[in-house]
Amino acid sequence: MLNILKPGFFTTVQDSGRFGYRDMGVPVSGVMDAYAASKLNAILENDENSAVLEITMTGPTLEFKEETYIALGGAEMMATLNNIRILNYKVYKVKKGDVLAYGKLEVGFRAYLAVKDGFKTAPVLGSRSFYAPVTERNSIKTLVSLPYVPFKDFDPKISEIKVDSGLDSMTLEVYRGPEFGELTDRQLGKLFSMEFSVAKENNRMAYQLNETIDGCDMSMLTSATLPGTVQLTPSGKLIILMKDGQTTGGYPRILQLSDSSIAILAQKKSGDYISFMLK
Repeated sequence: MLNILKPGFFTTVQDSGRFGYRDMGVPVSGVMDAYAASKLNAILENDENSAVLEITMTGPTLEFKEETYIALGGAEMMATLNNIRILNYKVYKVKKGDVLAYGKLEVGFRAYLAVKDGFKTAPVLGSRSFYAPVTERNSIKTLVSLPYVPFKDFDPKISEIKVDSGLDSMTLEVYRGPEFGELTDRQLGKLFSMEFSVAKENNRMAYQLNETIDGCDMSMLTSATLPGTVQLTPSGKLIILMKDGQTTGGYPRILQLSDSSIAILAQKKSGDYISFMLK
Protein backbone atom coordinates (compact mmCIF):
# COMPACT_ATOMS: atom_id res chain seq x y z
CA MET A 1 0.00 0.00 0.00
CA LEU A 2 0.95 3.62 -0.61
CA ASN A 3 -0.16 5.91 2.22
CA ILE A 4 -1.37 9.36 1.18
CA LEU A 5 0.13 11.79 3.70
CA LYS A 6 -0.68 14.85 1.59
CA PRO A 7 -2.68 14.57 -1.64
CA GLY A 8 -1.32 17.54 -3.58
CA PHE A 9 -3.47 19.89 -5.65
CA PHE A 10 -5.01 17.36 -8.04
CA THR A 11 -3.55 13.87 -8.08
CA THR A 12 -5.30 11.04 -9.91
CA VAL A 13 -4.77 7.44 -10.93
CA GLN A 14 -4.64 7.11 -14.73
CA ASP A 15 -3.86 4.37 -17.22
CA SER A 16 -4.03 4.56 -21.02
CA GLY A 17 -7.76 5.22 -20.96
CA ARG A 18 -11.30 3.89 -21.06
CA PHE A 19 -12.24 2.77 -24.57
CA GLY A 20 -15.44 1.53 -26.17
CA TYR A 21 -17.94 3.68 -24.27
CA ARG A 22 -17.88 7.00 -26.13
CA ASP A 23 -21.24 6.19 -27.71
CA MET A 24 -22.66 6.37 -24.18
CA GLY A 25 -20.98 9.70 -23.48
CA VAL A 26 -18.08 8.32 -21.44
CA PRO A 27 -14.79 10.14 -22.17
CA VAL A 28 -11.58 8.24 -22.85
CA SER A 29 -9.77 9.77 -19.83
CA GLY A 30 -6.28 8.32 -19.24
CA VAL A 31 -2.93 10.04 -18.84
CA MET A 32 -2.71 13.56 -20.27
CA ASP A 33 0.98 13.19 -21.12
CA ALA A 34 0.99 9.70 -22.59
CA TYR A 35 4.59 10.09 -23.74
CA ALA A 36 5.92 10.55 -20.19
CA ALA A 37 3.80 7.76 -18.72
CA SER A 38 4.79 5.30 -21.43
CA LYS A 39 8.49 5.92 -20.80
CA LEU A 40 8.07 5.23 -17.08
CA ASN A 41 6.17 1.99 -17.66
CA ALA A 42 8.81 0.96 -20.19
CA ILE A 43 11.82 1.34 -17.87
CA LEU A 44 9.94 -0.49 -15.10
CA GLU A 45 9.10 -3.20 -17.66
CA ASN A 46 5.40 -2.79 -16.92
CA ASP A 47 2.50 -3.48 -19.22
CA GLU A 48 1.92 -0.33 -21.29
CA ASN A 49 -1.54 0.06 -19.73
CA SER A 50 -0.28 -0.02 -16.14
CA ALA A 51 -1.83 2.67 -13.94
CA VAL A 52 0.32 5.57 -12.75
CA LEU A 53 -0.23 8.62 -10.58
CA GLU A 54 -0.78 11.87 -12.49
CA ILE A 55 0.26 14.84 -10.36
CA THR A 56 -0.89 18.34 -11.29
CA MET A 57 0.91 21.56 -10.28
CA THR A 58 1.50 20.70 -6.61
CA GLY A 59 2.71 17.26 -5.64
CA PRO A 60 1.71 14.90 -2.84
CA THR A 61 3.64 13.41 0.05
CA LEU A 62 3.52 9.61 0.01
CA GLU A 63 4.69 6.81 2.30
CA PHE A 64 5.48 3.35 0.93
CA LYS A 65 4.29 0.51 3.16
CA GLU A 66 5.95 -2.25 1.12
CA GLU A 67 9.12 -2.59 -0.95
CA THR A 68 8.85 -1.79 -4.64
CA TYR A 69 10.56 0.05 -7.50
CA ILE A 70 9.49 3.44 -8.80
CA ALA A 71 10.22 5.91 -11.57
CA LEU A 72 9.24 9.56 -11.97
CA GLY A 73 8.66 11.57 -15.13
CA GLY A 74 6.86 14.48 -16.77
CA ALA A 75 7.11 17.84 -15.01
CA GLU A 76 10.03 18.65 -12.72
CA MET A 77 8.72 19.16 -9.18
CA MET A 78 11.84 18.84 -7.01
CA ALA A 79 10.93 15.36 -5.79
CA THR A 80 12.79 13.85 -2.84
CA LEU A 81 12.96 10.33 -1.42
CA ASN A 82 13.67 10.49 2.33
CA ASN A 83 14.71 14.13 1.82
CA ILE A 84 17.23 13.26 -0.91
CA ARG A 85 16.59 14.70 -4.37
CA ILE A 86 15.76 12.10 -7.03
CA LEU A 87 15.66 12.42 -10.81
CA ASN A 88 13.12 11.82 -13.53
CA TYR A 89 13.28 8.71 -15.72
CA LYS A 90 15.44 6.70 -13.36
CA VAL A 91 14.48 3.51 -11.47
CA TYR A 92 14.71 3.69 -7.67
CA LYS A 93 14.15 0.95 -5.10
CA VAL A 94 11.98 1.98 -2.15
CA LYS A 95 11.67 0.24 1.21
CA LYS A 96 8.92 0.07 3.78
CA GLY A 97 8.56 3.47 5.46
CA ASP A 98 10.27 5.46 2.69
CA VAL A 99 8.65 8.84 2.02
CA LEU A 100 8.39 10.45 -1.40
CA ALA A 101 7.68 14.19 -1.33
CA TYR A 102 7.26 16.76 -4.07
CA GLY A 103 8.45 20.35 -3.79
CA LYS A 104 8.40 23.41 -6.02
CA LEU A 105 7.19 23.12 -9.60
CA GLU A 106 10.18 23.94 -11.82
CA VAL A 107 9.26 23.01 -15.40
CA GLY A 108 6.03 21.67 -16.88
CA PHE A 109 2.68 21.17 -15.17
CA ARG A 110 1.96 17.43 -14.75
CA ALA A 111 4.31 14.90 -13.19
CA TYR A 112 3.96 11.11 -13.13
CA LEU A 113 4.81 8.42 -10.60
CA ALA A 114 4.97 4.81 -11.74
CA VAL A 115 5.49 1.73 -9.56
CA LYS A 116 6.55 -1.73 -10.62
CA ASP A 117 3.48 -3.52 -12.07
CA GLY A 118 1.30 -0.40 -11.67
CA PHE A 119 -1.23 0.77 -9.10
CA LYS A 120 -4.02 -1.73 -8.46
CA THR A 121 -7.12 0.36 -7.89
CA ALA A 122 -10.36 -1.28 -8.97
CA PRO A 123 -11.02 -1.05 -12.73
CA VAL A 124 -14.31 0.46 -13.91
CA LEU A 125 -15.43 -0.18 -17.50
CA GLY A 126 -12.04 -1.70 -18.25
CA SER A 127 -9.89 1.15 -16.90
CA ARG A 128 -8.42 2.29 -13.58
CA SER A 129 -8.51 5.95 -14.70
CA PHE A 130 -10.26 8.28 -12.28
CA TYR A 131 -13.22 10.11 -13.80
CA ALA A 132 -16.23 11.01 -11.66
CA PRO A 133 -19.09 10.12 -11.92
CA VAL A 134 -17.96 6.94 -13.71
CA THR A 135 -15.56 6.26 -10.84
CA GLU A 136 -16.22 6.87 -7.17
CA ARG A 137 -13.53 9.55 -6.92
CA ASN A 138 -12.01 12.16 -9.18
CA SER A 139 -8.76 12.51 -7.17
CA ILE A 140 -6.88 10.90 -4.28
CA LYS A 141 -7.89 13.58 -1.76
CA THR A 142 -10.35 11.28 0.01
CA LEU A 143 -8.12 8.20 -0.13
CA VAL A 144 -6.05 6.88 2.74
CA SER A 145 -3.94 4.54 0.63
CA LEU A 146 -3.40 3.13 -2.87
CA PRO A 147 -2.74 -0.58 -3.50
CA TYR A 148 0.27 -1.95 -5.36
CA VAL A 149 2.00 -5.34 -5.51
CA PRO A 150 5.24 -5.45 -3.44
CA PHE A 151 8.48 -6.21 -5.30
CA LYS A 152 11.63 -7.12 -3.43
CA ASP A 153 13.76 -8.16 -6.37
CA PHE A 154 13.82 -6.51 -9.78
CA ASP A 155 16.83 -6.09 -12.03
CA PRO A 156 15.82 -3.59 -14.74
CA LYS A 157 17.38 -4.03 -18.17
CA ILE A 158 17.71 -0.23 -18.35
CA SER A 159 17.70 1.71 -15.08
CA GLU A 160 17.87 5.24 -16.50
CA ILE A 161 16.97 6.89 -19.80
CA LYS A 162 17.42 10.31 -21.35
CA VAL A 163 14.10 11.69 -22.56
CA ASP A 164 13.31 14.63 -24.81
CA SER A 165 10.37 15.60 -22.65
CA GLY A 166 9.16 18.50 -24.78
CA LEU A 167 8.48 20.52 -21.64
CA ASP A 168 9.89 23.65 -23.30
CA SER A 169 8.20 23.09 -26.66
CA MET A 170 5.40 25.46 -27.67
CA THR A 171 4.62 24.20 -31.18
CA LEU A 172 1.61 21.92 -31.51
CA GLU A 173 1.41 19.79 -34.64
CA VAL A 174 -2.18 19.62 -35.83
CA TYR A 175 -4.26 18.03 -38.57
CA ARG A 176 -7.22 19.49 -40.44
CA GLY A 177 -10.48 19.05 -38.56
CA PRO A 178 -13.80 18.16 -40.22
CA GLU A 179 -14.82 21.83 -40.56
CA PHE A 180 -11.35 23.13 -41.48
CA GLY A 181 -12.54 23.89 -45.00
CA GLU A 182 -15.04 26.46 -43.67
CA LEU A 183 -12.25 28.77 -42.48
CA THR A 184 -11.56 31.97 -44.40
CA ASP A 185 -8.09 33.06 -45.50
CA ARG A 186 -8.14 35.68 -42.76
CA GLN A 187 -8.96 33.09 -40.11
CA LEU A 188 -6.28 30.73 -41.43
CA GLY A 189 -3.71 33.51 -41.43
CA LYS A 190 -4.32 34.31 -37.79
CA LEU A 191 -4.58 30.68 -36.73
CA PHE A 192 -1.12 29.78 -38.00
CA SER A 193 0.75 33.06 -37.43
CA MET A 194 -0.32 33.97 -33.89
CA GLU A 195 0.95 32.76 -30.56
CA PHE A 196 -1.83 31.85 -28.15
CA SER A 197 -1.64 31.86 -24.36
CA VAL A 198 -3.33 29.32 -22.13
CA ALA A 199 -6.29 30.79 -20.26
CA LYS A 200 -6.98 30.20 -16.58
CA GLU A 201 -9.78 27.87 -17.72
CA ASN A 202 -7.69 24.77 -18.28
CA ASN A 203 -8.06 21.29 -16.85
CA ARG A 204 -8.36 17.66 -17.87
CA MET A 205 -11.58 18.43 -19.77
CA ALA A 206 -10.39 21.29 -21.98
CA TYR A 207 -7.92 24.09 -22.47
CA GLN A 208 -9.20 27.52 -23.48
CA LEU A 209 -6.92 30.08 -25.11
CA ASN A 210 -6.92 33.80 -24.33
CA GLU A 211 -6.38 35.19 -27.82
CA THR A 212 -9.17 34.96 -30.39
CA ILE A 213 -9.50 34.84 -34.16
CA ASP A 214 -12.54 35.80 -36.24
CA GLY A 215 -15.49 33.78 -35.03
CA CYS A 216 -17.45 31.13 -36.88
CA ASP A 217 -21.25 31.10 -36.62
CA MET A 218 -21.94 28.25 -39.02
CA SER A 219 -24.89 26.07 -38.10
CA MET A 220 -24.03 22.43 -37.53
CA LEU A 221 -25.43 19.40 -35.80
CA THR A 222 -23.85 18.16 -32.60
CA SER A 223 -21.01 15.93 -33.81
CA ALA A 224 -18.38 13.58 -32.43
CA THR A 225 -15.25 14.99 -30.81
CA LEU A 226 -11.98 13.45 -29.63
CA PRO A 227 -9.21 14.36 -27.20
CA GLY A 228 -7.25 17.03 -29.06
CA THR A 229 -10.20 18.40 -31.06
CA VAL A 230 -9.92 22.20 -31.47
CA GLN A 231 -13.29 23.95 -31.52
CA LEU A 232 -13.96 27.50 -32.73
CA THR A 233 -16.80 29.38 -31.05
CA PRO A 234 -18.89 32.20 -32.63
CA SER A 235 -16.92 34.72 -30.54
CA GLY A 236 -13.61 33.46 -31.99
CA LYS A 237 -12.44 31.65 -28.86
CA LEU A 238 -10.50 28.42 -29.34
CA ILE A 239 -11.28 25.46 -27.07
CA ILE A 240 -9.05 22.38 -27.12
CA LEU A 241 -10.68 19.25 -25.72
CA MET A 242 -8.49 17.06 -23.55
CA LYS A 243 -8.67 13.53 -22.12
CA ASP A 244 -11.81 14.07 -19.99
CA GLY A 245 -13.50 16.19 -22.65
CA GLN A 246 -17.06 15.62 -23.81
CA THR A 247 -17.63 13.11 -26.59
CA THR A 248 -19.79 15.41 -28.77
CA GLY A 249 -19.97 19.13 -29.45
CA GLY A 250 -21.76 21.71 -31.55
CA TYR A 251 -18.89 24.06 -32.43
CA PRO A 252 -16.89 23.70 -35.68
CA ARG A 253 -14.00 21.25 -35.26
CA ILE A 254 -11.31 23.12 -37.14
CA LEU A 255 -8.16 21.26 -36.00
CA GLN A 256 -7.12 17.98 -34.41
CA LEU A 257 -4.00 17.74 -32.24
CA SER A 258 -1.61 14.85 -32.73
CA ASP A 259 -0.96 12.58 -29.75
CA SER A 260 2.42 14.22 -29.17
CA SER A 261 0.79 17.65 -29.21
CA ILE A 262 -1.73 16.61 -26.56
CA ALA A 263 1.23 15.58 -24.38
CA ILE A 264 2.94 18.93 -24.95
CA LEU A 265 -0.21 20.91 -24.17
CA ALA A 266 -0.79 18.84 -21.02
CA GLN A 267 2.43 20.34 -19.64
CA LYS A 268 1.28 23.94 -20.15
CA LYS A 269 -0.23 26.09 -17.42
CA SER A 270 -2.10 29.38 -17.43
CA GLY A 271 -0.08 32.06 -19.24
CA ASP A 272 2.13 29.66 -21.19
CA TYR A 273 2.22 30.14 -24.97
CA ILE A 274 1.57 27.73 -27.81
CA SER A 275 1.34 27.94 -31.60
CA PHE A 276 -0.14 25.66 -34.25
CA MET A 277 1.71 23.99 -37.12
CA LEU A 278 -0.29 22.13 -39.77
CA LYS A 279 0.92 18.65 -40.64
